[in-house]
Amino acid sequence: MSATQLILASASPRRKQLLEQIGHSFEVIPSHVDEPAYSGHDPALYASSLANLKAGEISKKYPEALVVGADTIVVIGDEVLGKPESAVDASKMLNQLSGRNHQVITAYSFHLKVLGVNQVHHVLTQVHFKRLRQDAIDRYIESRAPFDKAGAYGIQDYSSVFVDRIEGCFYNVVGLPLPDFNENLNQLLSLHTITLK
Repeated sequence: MSATQLILASASPRRKQLLEQIGHSFEVIPSHVDEPAYSGHDPALYASSLANLKAGEISKKYPEALVVGADTIVVIGDEVLGKPESAVDASKMLNQLSGRNHQVITAYSFHLKVLGVNQVHHVLTQVHFKRLRQDAIDRYIESRAPFDKAGAYGIQDYSSVFVDRIEGCFYNVVGLPLPDFNENLNQLLSLHTITLK
């Protein structure tokens, strides 16, 4: 088999940077699949299904490419926090996270249609927030940084000062759990004797 193209089916600049960080050449072709709302089942299964949907949509168009889909969700109690739709929404989410533990789950999926490859994996990281002052929340919201991020924060930006501690993979919270991802990618390439372009 000739060298295979790697496609990242995500518009996230953070995932693009992380994939570049581990030295892969790839093309970004974002998925625009409609994401179903969380309906109260297993959050990890929900994130996995979204990652699978995204990879699957692009894989249909590029059956000979290895497509990576991914989705990151923030879970607090029984609630999944998506991306905030307004400043009020962002403030509500950050106040929910204030002084509490929450989980960040990133699921990622590999699709290579021509070889029948369809894998999905997920990683969970525990994150604990300090007690947040409302003026700090307001300042962060004014920066516009929360609006493209699940849970209204990005651990790699100013909101890193909100985080007291984490248990698990830091990169998972950013958007792609690099050690786990790299290991599973290498296993897949080896198993199917795939060479990436």
